[in-house]
Amino acid sequence: MIKFEKISLKQYLCDGGSEDSFEGIALPKRATAGSAGYDFFAPVSFTLSPGESIKILTGIRCKMDKDFALLIFPRSGLGFKYSLMLNNTVGIIDSDYYFADNEGHIQIKMTNRGDKVLNVEKGSAFAQGVFLKYYLTDDDDSSVQRKGGFGSTDNK
Repeated sequence: MIKFEKISLKQYLCDGGSEDSFEGIALPKRATAGSAGYDFFAPVSFTLSPGESIKILTGIRCKMDKDFALLIFPRSGLGFKYSLMLNNTVGIIDSDYYFADNEGHIQIKMTNRGDKVLNVEKGSAFAQGVFLKYYLTDDDDSSVQRKGGFGSTDNK
């Protein structure tokens, strides 16, 4: 099963979002039948000058089978035209992140590394997510269960 969902308003407000932007959250969608990526839409308008960074609270979580991950990238056109990059280069959303303390809220931090101002209107696609099926080694023995949210798996 793979399914996008909106997080709760309570969690969105706890993470720093507003009620107005929560109402504007749209679930990711593919633009065409041949698109590999699901477009993430900006819940608010934003402007990024060269060298500036921003963290977007998407208000989205993703339920997926345990042998899948969701990889997040900037939209290709924005990367090409503005050198827009995710601060972690590629976002990797693990299947157990859905069960994290923050409801699996996907947050995307990006930097404009180009030389032009980037304007993104509310409701415009700014990032894309691609699902990847992955495999485990025959001798894999990981049994640790996620407890926290973002970055929590290195706190053992």
